[in-house]
Amino acid sequence: MKEAGIQLRPINTLLTDAGGESARYWIPAYQRGYRWTQLQVTQLLDDIRDFTRRPNPQPEEFYCLQPLVIKAGADGLFEVVDGQQRLTTLFLILRHFNERLAEKYRQKLYSLAYETRHSLDGFLDNPDENTAAENVDFFHLYHAIQSIEQWFADHESEVEDIKSALLNKTKVIWFELEDQDDPVAAFTRLNVGKIPLTNDELIRAMFLRRAAAEDEGHGLALRIAHEWDQLEKALQHDAFWYFLSNDTAPGHNRIGLIFELVAADGMNDLLKQDAYGAFHVFNERLEARSAEQEWLGVKQTFMALEEWYEDRELFNVEGFLIHQGVAINDLLKSAQARRNGEFAHALRRLAFASAVGGNLDELDGQALQQTIRERCENISYGSESEAIRTILLLFNLATLLEDPRSNLRFQFDSFKNEDWDIEHVRSVEVRRPVRHNERKDWLEHCRGYIASRGDDEGLVQKIDEFLDLAQGEDADAIFDTLYDRVLTYFQEDDEGGEDGLANLTLLDQSTNRSYKNAVFAVKRQRLLELDKSGIFVPLCTRNVFLKCYSAQVDNVMFWSRQDAKAYGEVIVETLTNFFLQDREAGA
Repeated sequence: MKEAGIQLRPINTLLTDAGGESARYWIPAYQRGYRWTQLQVTQLLDDIRDFTRRPNPQPEEFYCLQPLVIKAGADGLFEVVDGQQRLTTLFLILRHFNERLAEKYRQKLYSLAYETRHSLDGFLDNPDENTAAENVDFFHLYHAIQSIEQWFADHESEVEDIKSALLNKTKVIWFELEDQDDPVAAFTRLNVGKIPLTNDELIRAMFLRRAAAEDEGHGLALRIAHEWDQLEKALQHDAFWYFLSNDTAPGHNRIGLIFELVAADGMNDLLKQDAYGAFHVFNERLEARSAEQEWLGVKQTFMALEEWYEDRELFNVEGFLIHQGVAINDLLKSAQARRNGEFAHALRRLAFASAVGGNLDELDGQALQQTIRERCENISYGSESEAIRTILLLFNLATLLEDPRSNLRFQFDSFKNEDWDIEHVRSVEVRRPVRHNERKDWLEHCRGYIASRGDDEGLVQKIDEFLDLAQGEDADAIFDTLYDRVLTYFQEDDEGGEDGLANLTLLDQSTNRSYKNAVFAVKRQRLLELDKSGIFVPLCTRNVFLKCYSAQVDNVMFWSRQDAKAYGEVIVETLTNFFLQDREAGA
């Protein structure tokens, strides 16, 4: 009886069938012929050689090839659904080993048969260049053979090590379709769309096979399948996913993240470099533990993440740390080692180190405020743009958590997908438009606002005249006069804003590109339109353009140095209170 499902098989187990005869692999008509290039062949050999030369090798380590998807037939043939290129290349390498030996010492190899193509046997007996020219399959096979022979000629002293590593320490993920599975449909999915089998698909098949073997009534397998779908459904919610992940282009299935987290402790350096590292870990664990036990560990990890997601403070602070690149597994270990209050304090220590720098526990209240103030006042736009973005993001989160009556949560999904970055609240002098098309863009933004106010039709007319003006010698002088008049309308001067943190906020990149040179009133109008339409705008960005941080609002259309100073003070005060609140809670 065949053992369907998924396994890790050393290459030497592919050579013969259960009866000790040469295994027979059949390439159906729906597949193209052999197409590996010389580079792909030598890369495979180089990878196996690198594996044999790794420092401090461990006995249990192995080199793994990507999946071989097959469908077993009643006549003993294995129909190759996916992986025929690798299987054929392995055959050519094994054939080369045999040709180095006298016939009586040669190893029994598997055979390859094609449904609609020429037989390989005759060609491989005498793979000459003239015969290779007869068809495209022979052409690629011939050059692959030449590449293999040349590669081993260059590594003559390592042949036996490579051979041993290939046969005994190289494994393939053997994925055998069930009797009812359609091999053509499987091939279409894996090849036409170029969609490889993913870690989670391989792990799912392995879990269900083991569960079915442990429980003849298949109740366990059905429960795991149902719970699996529930976990995947939860992770498909972007609010949950982007709280946990910075991957803005996730694969179709997101549950793979959970398996990577659970498997991480069992991965050595070699497996961390393997696209199927998590599968290897679970394959080993399921040899020693039941599917039910291992599945319980998966669910417990998911439930810990779900608990964080449901807790507003943990959601905001951990979401910030994950965005900064802190590993989720480090957070899980920290949570397991501490009580809730201690864990929350540990998170804020990490947040402080990331945004401000230094050890939070070494600072009293006064020193804490002074440290934050110095960091905010001395941070440099340009060379420290990423650090500024970090502070502004934490400022938004601290603001959300400032009032315990609030139930607002930061929208990490919108923030990560829409690429919010830092930009000047009020444009600086060096950003004055110079090129003719840039000047027109700048004036068009201003014109829309001025026209909507209806209080200076003469200025609108002058802008329209310039917009119709072709580039020429007079354009510079006309624009300079018009530019000064527009600034006067908006009560701005030509000195521009500062480069400090108090003149910076988070803006989405599309607004940045279109409005970065615009006056404050135009940027304000654009951001309020987004907010009014229900489009995500970070709370503190909204507050800036509503001038919520200003003690006295003389003109909502103008961003003064006094406005900037008040904004800077609020950033320092909010961040200081954020870290002090943690101490008060733990007191």
